[in-house]
Parts: sequence; structure tokens; C-alpha cells
Amino acid sequence: MNSGTRTITVGIDGSRASLDAADWAAREAQRRRLPLRLLHAAPGPAVSARIPDVDVPAGYTHKALDRAAIRLAYAHPALDIIARSTDAPAVPALLAAALEAETLVLGSRGLTGFAGFLVGSVALDVTARAEGPVVVVRAGELPEDERMPTVDGTPPSAAPYLPVVLGLDLTHPADDLIGYAFDRAAVRSAPLHVVHTWTVPPPRGPAAVVPLSGGTAKRADGTWHVLTSTLQPWRHKFPETTVSEQVIYGHPGHHLLMASARAGLLVTGRRSGKGLGRAVHALIQHAMCPVAVVPHT
Repeated sequence: MNSGTRTITVGIDGSRASLDAADWAAREAQRRRLPLRLLHAAPGPAVSARIPDVDVPAGYTHKALDRAAIRLAYAHPALDIIARSTDAPAVPALLAAALEAETLVLGSRGLTGFAGFLVGSVALDVTARAEGPVVVVRAGELPEDERMPTVDGTPPSAAPYLPVVLGLDLTHPADDLIGYAFDRAAVRSAPLHVVHTWTVPPPRGPAAVVPLSGGTAKRADGTWHVLTSTLQPWRHKFPETTVSEQVIYGHPGHHLLMASARAGLLVTGRRSGKGLGRAVHALIQHAMCPVAVVPHT
């Protein structure tokens, strides 16, 4: 593969969850008109091919990769699919792949291959350290799950996409994060719902009391104006994207988890070099839709 070619890359380990992630990655690659790269990290000699031949020597590593590539080729005949196996350990292999990919896609759970591909181990480690966006796809994710329900006989594949939800921390409103969310919404012709949550700093001293009116309402109004100003250049850049904004009191993990039940994709950020915060960790574990984690400065 040309190292200058941007791809949607997905980790394959043969588990049902990784195949669900590969299905999502294939749809994303098709939406973005990018090649799809399937990556399998496991002991053994490295193999690299385009749509591998079914006569590749026997072995689970090869079979898992080959079956995924062939199945996706039948489902998406116009998609450029690149399949590669490496004997490098899973985490370094995936981190290296994230450097070349536009987005790295991981399944939420797995049974084989990546040494027990579990949220809390490989997926969390890679998401916390990758230098590019990582999307974690829950097990059982189906194509219709990212679209509006249909009741009039409309095929699910023709239904509008559910909103993209962006969780935005206004203390670090990074362009990389906001641009990623707007771009994903635009590609889907989906609305973008931007959520900013805030809390009152903890009181100091045993008798301290936090005021819950007056100053709180004033702060919420000020935050709303900051959010609106932050998004204004992006509204001009993506004029066809419908944008809604929400400023809400509370912890981000709670409110974004609630929003994920009505979303096709949840986008959140993490500071480069800082790892995953508690809220992002909770979203990866419990969100009801795929979660994109975008590193930013």
C-alpha cells in the first residue's frame, strides 16, 4: 500500500465483534470513497495482498482475514479492500496503522487474535495512545442502527442517518475535533448535535454551599454564547449541515451516554498525551452507538 494513501483501517481478529466493526468500517470507507484496510496482528509470517486468494495456506490467522476480506468484497464490490497480516504485537501494530489511517476502527469485544481483544485492554490502550481518530464499534452493530427507523415500507438503507453527536469541552475546542464531527455529519447528510456540559466547582470547606440560581443561570448563558461563537465558522464551512446546540448542567459521561441512544455516531475528544479521561472511558464501555475518539492538542 502506498503509505501516502489515507484509508479506513479496521482490526480483524476473527471474532464476531471485529467482523461487525469491519462491516461498519466498510460502510464508512464507501461513504468517504477511501480504501478499506483490514489488519490482523498475530504470530506468524507477514502476509500482504489485495482480496487474498482462497487458497492461502491454512491457519486461523489467514482464514479469519481471508473470510472477512472476501465477505466484504461481495457486500461492497466497488470498494478497494486491502488485507494485511503482521506478526507484530497487536497494540504496536494498531498504533502504527493509526498513523496512516484517516480513521482506525476497533471492535468492542473479541475472543481470539489480539490476545483477548477486550474493552479495557487492547481497544482502550490503542484508543488512549493513537495519534489519529479511533472509532470503537459495539458488538452487534447493524447497518440499520445508524439510520432513522422506517415505518412506511422505506428500505432501511434509504432512511436518513441518525444525528452525529459531538461532546465538546469549550476549554479545549480543538479544530481537529470539531472538524471531524462536522465532516462526518456532512458525509452522512445527517444533523449534528453539539453537547457541552458544565458543573460548578466543588465547594471549599465543610460548610461551603454552592449557589444553584442567579450566578448559575448567568454562567449558562455565557457558556451558550461561547459555544455559538465557537461553532459559527464551522456553520459557514458546512452550510448544508443542520446544527443544534445544547448547554447542560451535569457530568459529560452521563449526558453523552443518554444522547448516544439517539445517535448514529458519538464524537468525543481527548488531549494528546493525556490518555482517556473517566468520561471517555465510560462512553467507550457503555455508549449505544459507535464512539469516535479524536486526539487533539
